[in-house]
Amino acid sequence: MGGTFDPVHLGHLRLAEEARRILGLVRVLWIPAGRPPHRETPAAPAEDRLAMTALAIEGNPAFLLDDTEVRAQAPSYTVATLERLRGILGPDRPLVLLMGADAFRGLPTWHRWMEVFRLAHLGVATRPGHPIADIGMSPELAGEWRARRVAELPAAPSGSIADFPMTALDISGTALRRLLADGASPRYLMPDGVLDYIRSHSLYR
Repeated sequence: MGGTFDPVHLGHLRLAEEARRILGLVRVLWIPAGRPPHRETPAAPAEDRLAMTALAIEGNPAFLLDDTEVRAQAPSYTVATLERLRGILGPDRPLVLLMGADAFRGLPTWHRWMEVFRLAHLGVATRPGHPIADIGMSPELAGEWRARRVAELPAAPSGSIADFPMTALDISGTALRRLLADGASPRYLMPDGVLDYIRSHSLYR
């Protein structure tokens, strides 16, 4: 599960936990982006976003942190990350890339996006009442969606798409940064440890 996590919040945590349960995942590897190429520069430095993610997932033995993208100098391309993980895990272990429906819709804009299917399955979180077919996919992505969609992920290492409903939590990093900049409290929208870190390091002022 990759992302800028700027800052990490309860929506991220709930997506990971529900994906783990519904898709039958052994563990979820959290990979904060160092230099995301598809969006503006994150508001918080990479080291702080890494530290906040570590605080958010501590205590859950199924959640692990990967700092490789933060330590790297190159832009954080998902396909390169998946190739790196394949080199570690080998060719046969099932690997699932977790994302939200909006990110899935933008998949054709990603670097070497078709190669993602060779490297991993996709687990796509949807909001209740908003099935993934309703999100307006490009013709290329719609074709892959129809060909690869499964109700349950197979034992194969990659190549399928499974969507799963997640609890509706209308939380976004943008809204949290706005609250923090305005001096309002985002308590109960993120872990207390993350909020304490933000305050002690004067982030998002």
